[in-house]
Amino acid sequence: MKQFVSHSLDAAVLVALAALSSCLAPDPALYIRDAAQSDENVRPSPEVSRAIDSVYPALVQIKVLTITHYGGRERKFEAVGSGAIIGPEGYVVTNHHVAGKAKKLKCVLSSREELDATLIGTDPLSDISVLKLDLTSRKKDAPPLPVARFGSSSTLKVGDPVLAMGCPLALSQSVTKGIVSNIDLIMSRRFIGGFYIDGEDVGSLVKWIGHDAQIQPGNSGGPLVNLKGEIVGINEIALGGFIGGSMSGAIPSDLVRDIVDELIEHGKIRRPWFGAVYQPLLKDAVGGGVLVSGVVPGSPAEKAGVRPGDVVHTVNGEQITVKFREELPAFNARLLALHLQEPVTLEIGRPGAETESITVTIMPEARDDARGKEVESVEWGLTVRQVTTMAAKRMRRPDKKGVIVGSVRAGGPADKAEPSLSGGDVIVKVGGEPVESLEAFVELTARIIEDRKSPVPTIVTYDRRSKRLMTLVEVGIKKSQDPTPEVRKAWFAAATQVLSKKLAKALGLKRTKGVRLTQIYPDSEVEKAGFKVGDILTHIDGQKIEASETYDAEVFETMIRAYKIGSTAEFRVIRGGEKMKVASVLSETPKPVRELKVHEDVVLEFKVRDISYFDRIRFRLGKEETGALVTQVQPGGWASMGRLSRNHIIQAVEGRPVTDVKSLKKELKRLHTDRPRHVSILVKRGISTSFLELEPGWPEKPGEDKPK
Repeated sequence: MKQFVSHSLDAAVLVALAALSSCLAPDPALYIRDAAQSDENVRPSPEVSRAIDSVYPALVQIKVLTITHYGGRERKFEAVGSGAIIGPEGYVVTNHHVAGKAKKLKCVLSSREELDATLIGTDPLSDISVLKLDLTSRKKDAPPLPVARFGSSSTLKVGDPVLAMGCPLALSQSVTKGIVSNIDLIMSRRFIGGFYIDGEDVGSLVKWIGHDAQIQPGNSGGPLVNLKGEIVGINEIALGGFIGGSMSGAIPSDLVRDIVDELIEHGKIRRPWFGAVYQPLLKDAVGGGVLVSGVVPGSPAEKAGVRPGDVVHTVNGEQITVKFREELPAFNARLLALHLQEPVTLEIGRPGAETESITVTIMPEARDDARGKEVESVEWGLTVRQVTTMAAKRMRRPDKKGVIVGSVRAGGPADKAEPSLSGGDVIVKVGGEPVESLEAFVELTARIIEDRKSPVPTIVTYDRRSKRLMTLVEVGIKKSQDPTPEVRKAWFAAATQVLSKKLAKALGLKRTKGVRLTQIYPDSEVEKAGFKVGDILTHIDGQKIEASETYDAEVFETMIRAYKIGSTAEFRVIRGGEKMKVASVLSETPKPVRELKVHEDVVLEFKVRDISYFDRIRFRLGKEETGALVTQVQPGGWASMGRLSRNHIIQAVEGRPVTDVKSLKKELKRLHTDRPRHVSILVKRGISTSFLELEPGWPEKPGEDKPK
């Protein structure tokens, strides 16, 4: 369900809706609520019960791992939607905005069975997707799938009772009751704006069924049901958050059924494209028809001679009349239902023409997506998408060759190039070779980085508006290198604070300078020497420690570093008001973090390093505890989806122990070779350990259809 708020739904809105849809509640149960009554315990009538019995068993909750692209990266996030089983083979209908960009799909049946699902086909223009349940995992004695049937939305009338079924707010299957409030619901462009999904104007095709059965985020894709127990709509939008009340909108079943049939048969919707845009007739227009408001340059309509201002009276001899915006979706649907390879004859009226009507014949082209497929290229540090027909027209490009830069990752190769690439650029050549398509760009990239251990400087030719520019991009992933070791110095294994003037006075040590020990590091020479937390050090080998202000914090360490490693120093100490002398061997400084081994997994998107001496103190790790410390997890990456997070200590992968970064790299290499569907990781944080399960989307290998 889309909470409608703006002209388009950008990535941030989708992520926010996904987060809201993922809020779980304990032990949700079926509830019936009549929108016109305040008593939520009203028992349903027999006909309502029969309608529920007909469809409710076929209701499914859809758990989605879906993607969006921004910041130069592909980002995954979890969302929840609804759907209904519409075929015994396991076909499920839902919204495109629920499942159309899914990486992984799971469906929870009303019986609480959880089954994997695959995306059969999707259509952003109608916001409809079809999934298919994986029935191979069902028990042999499992009962047949419950199936819901479609009814005709054309029979609905204002005031008819309807039931909205779905899984609101990630709850289990639920039902609400209301009435049909509007059978001609369209989006007012003055009040609300258009309704776009992936560049498609959904309202140009869909005229929603308005109803007041309460729906929430998570209801998306759930069925709207009449009292005959038939699906008469697919719930999509809720206007309540914008205009108040509980007005909702469902996609009519008569449209949904046609879309579903073609998606199941062909995996996509094949539509003709004419390149003309229409609007209702002007108020002073005489007679019938529909007004041509615009014609796309180079389109079939322009080639046939159609002009803005023309009035189309007939299509293939059939009379047309569009006087109101509510009549436009039906007209557009009629055009989009025409066959691709057949010419279309229009009878048009043209102001100022010598004759009353002109006949034109248009040979339509195949309509492609408004927004092209987008992918992330880690080696470039950007996302790119294919050039569609409409994208080429909008950018006034002669053809669909090249790839459009979607977004660029800050600090990545494309960003560091001079000049840097940016969103909207069209890459036309890579290394002197033309980029014909998105697939060609991916193949060229694979060839550039093949068997290379460091980034490859590559000349890139790209268009930015009317300019053709060139730049040099270092394509590839820079491997981390072991840093040059620092010179080791002497070290006093304790944490200190400056004995400030105020603190000294409060302790009865006026005019005393030095440092106070706040922590003694375990198993150190300082601990062996007998130093205690609270000791105040005033001299080292008779030399006063000149520290009495906060900015003197480095004084003590500077004095210690002047000694040789392994030498012994004598300290004057004040402990509990008593003065004493304590000698200690000065050990070597621990290896700094910058010298520790690090590793970044660019597929799972996380970084680790070896555990440092101070990590052991901070996390209170025993000598026997080993592993690799997670230092960074990219939001929206596979590791993040598995709940791996910063400061986790990875101790095992798939049951094999991890002692350090080197051993973890070995296990990760094994994973990248075997590419299992599920990866089990044992992690520790504080005193707790837990097993995390990652479900990565491994990149495909050359010559392979699918990863495991």
